[in-house]
Amino acid sequence: MIKELKVDENNKLFDKTNMFYKKFPSDQRQIRYFALVVVQKAPPEIQEINLLEQQISELLKNAVKHGNRNDPSKSVHVWFSFSETEARLIVEDEGDGFKDLEKWNEFNRQRVACLQARNFDELDNYVSYRTARSDEHDGGNALFAALEYWDEGMVYNEKCNAVAVGKKFAKKRLEV
Repeated sequence: MIKELKVDENNKLFDKTNMFYKKFPSDQRQIRYFALVVVQKAPPEIQEINLLEQQISELLKNAVKHGNRNDPSKSVHVWFSFSETEARLIVEDEGDGFKDLEKWNEFNRQRVACLQARNFDELDNYVSYRTARSDEHDGGNALFAALEYWDEGMVYNEKCNAVAVGKKFAKKRLEV
């Protein structure tokens, strides 16, 4: 089954009960710092903390760059919670929303089909997802990785300017 970006603001991933909240300015230079502010609440039992920090950083970067268009007057709102077995985040920007979500899903379906069929000639057409608003650094690779990483899903609100994500972690066994 191919994973997809979905729109469902009633999804349980949008439940903000008992989540921490932070508001950050749209400042590309500080994204790694913002990600560290969030991930410091994660318990040490989460073994993938560097990967978790990277994935949080990518969500924040998307909100600042693509959502808020680097407009310093806009903010990024982040709700988050962590446990030994779960990470959940909601990242909301103040932009117009991800308008090409279904086009991106179709692009990803074609990309995955090429990978599964080992059709590398055709896969060349699905290396980078670009829109009229993309710059030379955009390619959708971070979003491909995020969709695989957040195994509880990546769900958007109706406006598509907020994404809720979740990841389950195996409970560490106590060594004797």
